[in-house]
Amino acid sequence: MRPPKEVVTIILAESSLELVPREIAWHPSVRKWARRRGKSPTETVLDVSLHYSAMKNLRDRERRGRPDIVHFSLLEALSSPLNLEGRLRFVVHTINDYTIFVDPSTRIPRNYLRFVGLMEQVLEHGRAPVGSPNPLIEAVAMDYPNLLRELGVEETVLLDEGGVREKPREICRVALEKGIPITIGGFPRGSFSPTVRALARYVYSVYPRTLDTWVVVSRIISGCEELLQIL
Repeated sequence: MRPPKEVVTIILAESSLELVPREIAWHPSVRKWARRRGKSPTETVLDVSLHYSAMKNLRDRERRGRPDIVHFSLLEALSSPLNLEGRLRFVVHTINDYTIFVDPSTRIPRNYLRFVGLMEQVLEHGRAPVGSPNPLIEAVAMDYPNLLRELGVEETVLLDEGGVREKPREICRVALEKGIPITIGGFPRGSFSPTVRALARYVYSVYPRTLDTWVVVSRIISGCEELLQIL
């Protein structure tokens, strides 16, 4: 029997959110920004707009250093009627296999620099507020397959530009009927890893051209709100 209140789970997978890796911590652009922040280089978030020259030889660089994608997506998700009605669970999985669990009541900073500061705290200390037994945001070393196990599922609905074209409402219907999450890529370009693709039961697309991640998040949430008659 289904619970009386169906909850949509959205995973922002392989997101471009991480602390500066040690192999580029020596670079002048990284050190300069860290000094301005009063932090060590590896305590700051990697951002291609600040660290472009340092990232030139970084592995998978085209998929890294875009924390703004997570910022916009969280703002969109947590401010939505779907979330305000208690019908959304939004989870962020990062490119270096951390999973960030976000309490639905969390108020994400609108200001980007404040958001970056919050993510630096979460990624360094594992939670915010630091030391709280009931954190609003918690980061755990957890890869994508183990995240699905944590959620009690074995597969997902995957959103990919090469997938079968379908309306957001119908994508949400499939996810709820099968009891599985909807996975959206949290990176700027490139493809999902084979690990993520292998765990997709259905692969859909909402538009024939590439869309920004937060636009896809918005369309899926809107489709779910329509399906669940929230709006």
